Amino acid sequence: MRYPVFVLLCSAAAVLRGQDEVIQAAREGSPSLATLLPSSIAALNGPAKAGVLTNGQDFLFALNNDAAADAAVSVDGMLRPLAKTGNYWYRLEKLNAGMTHKYQFFVGGKALAPANDIGGYNPDSFARPGVPQGKLSEKMVITSKLYNGMKADYWIYASAGVDPAKPAPLMVWQDGAGMINRNGGQRLLTVTDNLVAEKLIPPMVQVLISPGISTDNKPLRSVQYDTVTDTYARFLMEEVLPEVEKHYKLRADGYSRAIGGASSGAICAFNVAWFMPEKFARVHSTIGSYTSIQWRPDEKLEGGNVYPFKVRKEPKRNIRVWLSDGADDLENNHGSWPLQNIQMANSLKMREYDYHFRFGTAAHNGAQATIDMPESLVWLWRGYDAAKTSETFTMDPSEKDKPYYRVRISNRDAW
Repeated sequence: MRYPVFVLLCSAAAVLRGQDEVIQAAREGSPSLATLLPSSIAALNGPAKAGVLTNGQDFLFALNNDAAADAAVSVDGMLRPLAKTGNYWYRLEKLNAGMTHKYQFFVGGKALAPANDIGGYNPDSFARPGVPQGKLSEKMVITSKLYNGMKADYWIYASAGVDPAKPAPLMVWQDGAGMINRNGGQRLLTVTDNLVAEKLIPPMVQVLISPGISTDNKPLRSVQYDTVTDTYARFLMEEVLPEVEKHYKLRADGYSRAIGGASSGAICAFNVAWFMPEKFARVHSTIGSYTSIQWRPDEKLEGGNVYPFKVRKEPKRNIRVWLSDGADDLENNHGSWPLQNIQMANSLKMREYDYHFRFGTAAHNGAQATIDMPESLVWLWRGYDAAKTSETFTMDPSEKDKPYYRVRISNRDAW
């Protein structure tokens, strides 16, 4: 399942100093804001051309719309008027960092698009002076035999401290093109740099790989990500990682390998670890599509909707799982994302997996993952010891005493 990701007003080339300049101009009501916003708005998506620039507790809501009617933004349920500069409407708000906020733009009293979520970055998501940056490769392309000539883009990010001649820990991320922007999205690269410098995670090689395109130019994302077979795991092991090892040596043990993704990329990550726990033992899953997207009963193909029950009834895998979702996630003909993620959490708990479940309020976007990124990576890699090649993951004792997750209806009468 594709998922809308909130976008920053700054482009990939923007730096924090530039963000500060735009926010300072908005704070002062400076005429320069009208000239600063056009270059900042280039990365915006959607017909409304609207988005949010964040820096600490400063959230700049901006809308490119020349309508004469008044414009407003609803933030966490409170409607606030927007000021006008040139063709742009804007409002600067002080909001809590480290949590998600729901917003929606209005013009003339009419909503321009459904409500979206924005996450307030935590301190480890900001670049710090003196922290060594890792090295991001150029875009590379792999042609797959397993997927009949499919081509997929990928990038390699090596943390500072990675020695190309010495096997390094590995983390693979699906939807890789969305992870390479240092100043946008989940800021994976910046978070990684900071956590490595703090010695909270080991220096590692990260493979950021995009879904492939078939020889007849059809996207294969769902086929690759949502199908419950070992094909994608084999694709990584047999085709992708040998190419990566032409640049960096990798640890071969699952203890030293993690895999992550969002939406269909999340079930893909779980799928890889489920079929090959000896090769990937750490899973990072956000807004996971544990639903029936690729369920094909006539072809005897399982869909992700079976995973809560596979976890309960099939042999336990030695894996560690970070799981997160939001109460406003998707509900469609494939299933219910919130309910399936709760089912996954309860199933993992029932079998005493080493897991953590973060359930917020956000919809199907990257807001929750953004605020969680520093904490989730530290949790996933906690206790890592380069001298070891294995560990039996066990449930945290504090989790054993907690109840199963229960659902209460909050948006209508329960009878």
